[in-house]
Amino acid sequence: MAKALDSFLEENLKLLKDQGLYNEIDVIDGANGPVIEISGKRLINLSSNNYLGLATNPLLKEAAKRAVDQYGVGAGAVRTINGTLDLHQQLEEKIAEFKGTEAAISYQSGFNCNMAAISAVMGKDDCILSDQLNHASIIDGCRLSKAKIVAYTHSDMDDLRKKAKEAAESGHYRKIMVITDGVFSMDGDLAKLPDIVEIAKEFDLITYVDDAHGSGVTGNGRGTVKHFGLEKDIDFQMGTLSKAIGVVGGYVAGKKALIEWLKVRSRPFLFSTAVPPGDVAATIAAIDMLMQSSERTEKLWENGNYFKEGLKRLGFNIGNSETPITPCIIGDEKLTQRFAKRLLEEGVYAKAIVYPTVPKGTGRIRNMPTASHTKEMLDEALAIYEKVGRELLGV
Repeated sequence: MAKALDSFLEENLKLLKDQGLYNEIDVIDGANGPVIEISGKRLINLSSNNYLGLATNPLLKEAAKRAVDQYGVGAGAVRTINGTLDLHQQLEEKIAEFKGTEAAISYQSGFNCNMAAISAVMGKDDCILSDQLNHASIIDGCRLSKAKIVAYTHSDMDDLRKKAKEAAESGHYRKIMVITDGVFSMDGDLAKLPDIVEIAKEFDLITYVDDAHGSGVTGNGRGTVKHFGLEKDIDFQMGTLSKAIGVVGGYVAGKKALIEWLKVRSRPFLFSTAVPPGDVAATIAAIDMLMQSSERTEKLWENGNYFKEGLKRLGFNIGNSETPITPCIIGDEKLTQRFAKRLLEEGVYAKAIVYPTVPKGTGRIRNMPTASHTKEMLDEALAIYEKVGRELLGV
């Protein structure tokens, strides 16, 4: 190893560990369900984004197996050569129907979806107004576009209006986009989409909503745009297929012309092998389930509200969450890491979330009750929270 690299790694890894910012990766023995095993220890799992429990659903597994038998384990090429199977077309038609748009395009992951879509439309002569707490993939997609990036204070509509007005009246930009998460994954709050749409109409802004944590959760499962009834007002509805949907991938849903453009100009679509057929078939099955019934989504909300009320009753700070995502805000990074470790020792797997995922000084345990948890599991987790809270925080 080069001396410069060796020195860089040693110094900076030590720094992260000293500051409580080093993230240790745990290996799960088996499936990622409501209860998991790590190193042979049973743990109530409150860290998964498998919101509806579909990642282990028997019907999805059967759909994947049938597709593997028929199509094989890989798509064999990028979408634009000969990697587009009839399954990919079926999936995109299904997503468009699910999201209430003219068309949709699917990608290999939510992260590269944002990298692809933003940079395919926005360029160096454009401006992007981005919520201060947007996901890292949005931030990286904006940077890749080379557009002027203007961050506005989180969900502050006065600040957004001010910056939209400045950008529009400057005469410097060909296009201006406003981009926001639909559900903010670390706090659980919703974007103020009606206000954003109003400002966008006033200043002719392109609207882009990353609903990775809203699809399957809000709007009776159809997402945050549907929750507010704004399907006709949002230009880009982006989401993932790896959270509530339970499989893997990402998508953009919108007007047919937008999707046509993304299929010829978004680089991850053009230069990455297509999603394997088994995953595509499982995703189609998952979306079919959500379109046929909201039972899983209702159970998710029931469990989320139950756990939220339990933590509040115990005296924990859960912030301003409006969704089943339930942060337990500790603050200090080292204390947050210690709290998560004690939860683990007592039987709850809930990861510490610290900088740079959240701002410094706002470390929290991110809890995600799912539709698969039983009340008994949640009660057991709350009892452990009570014990650890008394020990470390005096609550």
